[in-house]
Amino acid sequence: MSRWGRYAAAYVGLALLALVIGAWRGESLFTLPVAWLTIAPSHTWSAGAGLGVGLLVVVLTRVCVVRFEWARQLHRDLRPVARGLSPVGLLALAVLSSLGEELLFRGALQPLAGVWLQALIFGLVHYVPGPSRWVWAGWAAAIGLILGLVYAATGSLLGPLLAHGLINAVNLRFLKHHDPDPRPRNLGGLLGQRS
Repeated sequence: MSRWGRYAAAYVGLALLALVIGAWRGESLFTLPVAWLTIAPSHTWSAGAGLGVGLLVVVLTRVCVVRFEWARQLHRDLRPVARGLSPVGLLALAVLSSLGEELLFRGALQPLAGVWLQALIFGLVHYVPGPSRWVWAGWAAAIGLILGLVYAATGSLLGPLLAHGLINAVNLRFLKHHDPDPRPRNLGGLLGQRS
């Protein structure tokens, strides 16, 4: 199975796990989505907060990569995940990861464990081997806390879903196309790459 296939299967598995936890809590798969389809004020506030959080995180990501070595190292460590993916693969990964993770962490775990514990678990699940392991886990835990607070404040998963999808879609593309250590070029690249 390709790397893309493994990621897709993992995120579909997260969504299914969230549905199992919901069923265990006595929630029905057929009644939950009805509330999501109505345009209640809570969904409007959640969507606005989610888009705001998403845009802020996207901007902060770029600022940190430009200004801080720890962020450049994290970018280097995560870059291989995105480099082999097509544009459709990047978008699919962004959608599936945001859907699976939000359903599981905010939708299923947060009502059971609370905002802080779900954020901590979210961060630990994002642990990666290598020099950036705790930076990535800490960053993910902070984002998980913020998304959890949006959900707690509005009662709607729409904002966390939008924020997570936006962050992943834009930042996966950034990982793929931005080299934090570009090679110097002769005359601004007019003469090709330096050997």
